[in-house]
Amino acid sequence: MNPILFSIGNFEIRWYSVCILLGIIIAYLYIRLESKKYKEPKDFMFNVTFWSVIFGLIGARIYYVVFNWQLYSHDILSIFRFWEGGLAIHGGIIVGLITIYLYSKKKKARFLKITDIAAPAVIIAQSIGRWGNFFNSEAHGPATTLATLKSHGIIPGFVIDGMNINGIYYEPTFYYESLWCLLGFIICLIIKGRKNTKLGDLTAFYLIWYGTGRFLIESLRTDSLMLGGLKVAQIVSVIAFIIGIVMFIFNHNKGKFDDLYKDTDIDDVRF
Repeated sequence: MNPILFSIGNFEIRWYSVCILLGIIIAYLYIRLESKKYKEPKDFMFNVTFWSVIFGLIGARIYYVVFNWQLYSHDILSIFRFWEGGLAIHGGIIVGLITIYLYSKKKKARFLKITDIAAPAVIIAQSIGRWGNFFNSEAHGPATTLATLKSHGIIPGFVIDGMNINGIYYEPTFYYESLWCLLGFIICLIIKGRKNTKLGDLTAFYLIWYGTGRFLIESLRTDSLMLGGLKVAQIVSVIAFIIGIVMFIFNHNKGKFDDLYKDTDIDDVRF
């Protein structure tokens, strides 16, 4: 695949950057609609989204560089060429959550209400952003055969063609994760529409769902970030899964009508 959408002289627009940007835009539109529906402060939601995206992208890059230091140690300036690829979603999620927590604490807002609004937005953004890996010919699985890819029955022809890298076919793990995240987004909408959904349920579901999918898909990845002999993404996924389960159990040990998602507001926000 050609990673460059178009170029003007030495200036290049890459598919990777376009996919990431499109994911962010779709995520923000969802957050805006959800905030308007529940009459949350518009300025507050824009600000918390803006800063969590900015710091999240920085966190995603730093996370990737730290665990791939051998690739950057001899060319420090390459650290800043993030449009060539090299963003680790777990780093973005961790730093993004820290940003939301600090900002919500400063404004005396409900942290879990913000993360509940953000969870479906983040997972659909991930589904879209994964396609940047397709155009960069990265984040794929082990070598396979054309017949095997066709036998799966769920992989479009153009994806199969794109997985032919230098004459060798690879498992499109980026595609599997994109589908997993898309399905997760749909389930988020179903959960959000339930009357008994509690504050924190969407956040917990995101941690459980993405943690499970990423753990399984990461087992196929051939370019995983490593810590000793373990895949970092799988370690973080297990931690996220456990946190999500604990959150869900804690939430549903409350009274039946306590902290319902539809009844909670981001209140006492000071500007």
